[in-house]
Amino acid sequence: MLLMSRLAVPLAWLFDQLLGDPAWLPHPVVGFGRWISFWEHRLNRGRRRKAAGAALAVGSILLVFLLTWLLIDAVSRWSSWAAFVVAVVLIFFCLAGRTLRREVRDVFLALDRSLDDGRRQVSRIVGRDTARLSAQEVRTAALETLAENLSDGVVAPLFWLALLGVPGMMAYKMVNTLDSMIGYRSERYRDFGCWAARIDDAANYIPARLTALLMLAGYRLALLFGTRRTHSEPLLPFVRRYGPCHASPNSGWPEAALAGCLDCRFGGTHDYFGEAVVKPYIGHNPRQLSTADLRVSLRLCFVAELLAVGLTAILRSCGVVLF
Repeated sequence: MLLMSRLAVPLAWLFDQLLGDPAWLPHPVVGFGRWISFWEHRLNRGRRRKAAGAALAVGSILLVFLLTWLLIDAVSRWSSWAAFVVAVVLIFFCLAGRTLRREVRDVFLALDRSLDDGRRQVSRIVGRDTARLSAQEVRTAALETLAENLSDGVVAPLFWLALLGVPGMMAYKMVNTLDSMIGYRSERYRDFGCWAARIDDAANYIPARLTALLMLAGYRLALLFGTRRTHSEPLLPFVRRYGPCHASPNSGWPEAALAGCLDCRFGGTHDYFGEAVVKPYIGHNPRQLSTADLRVSLRLCFVAELLAVGLTAILRSCGVVLF
């Protein structure tokens, strides 16, 4: 069982690298989304929207945790090998590293064809209005998403896996799905989704900062295979300075890490649902981004992902988790 526990994370990660998120394979997060949508249309009304949203968020997270724990416990009683297979499959479902890198790469490839193609492609992975983005803004949006979602799609799930086992990892995916669907400050979701947003902030507090550290480590290792860049200030102080410069308490940290590694600038004013939202700048060098920056970003994020997988495997082999 100890050997299987050590192998579960690397094996699931390998499947993610080989398969990504194939459209033909049913995905639990799709089910989470349908569940949230079903209840949102029925509960997001009247004067008790905040209480209803809190009940949906907390109840859904606990339900996913409990059902996953019961599933693994039941399968474990039947066969430890079957439980290992179930765990590997569920961990695989929770990782999104290959898909994230592919989507960001596709934005740059689309932009090479035309600005309109780049705008359409980046609209698949960002929430802002993309119809009037410049080529520089398209590239910036894609790389910001790469940094932020390295935390949400890889490091945070692995963090909760190390802490609470597979049930904790699955519960985190429900937290993340709730936030992505109802955790907005728009008129429709301001009250109903506030608990979902706050829970997501808490769940990502440590993983976001851990992601920034892993990215800096990944950058140092990635430089062994690339060209060294010069920076106007040391990277760690740069991240500490600009990490808090974001409306989200978490997103700024991995974005600051990537901006520091690339010596560029993220942030600025963008339109969300027809409303201009001013974001503080992360970084101070407004240089033009290029495909070379994409290659550096993908390389360092891949190495950071490898580090996260290795750390999680070590922690799971040393600690006591639900599986």
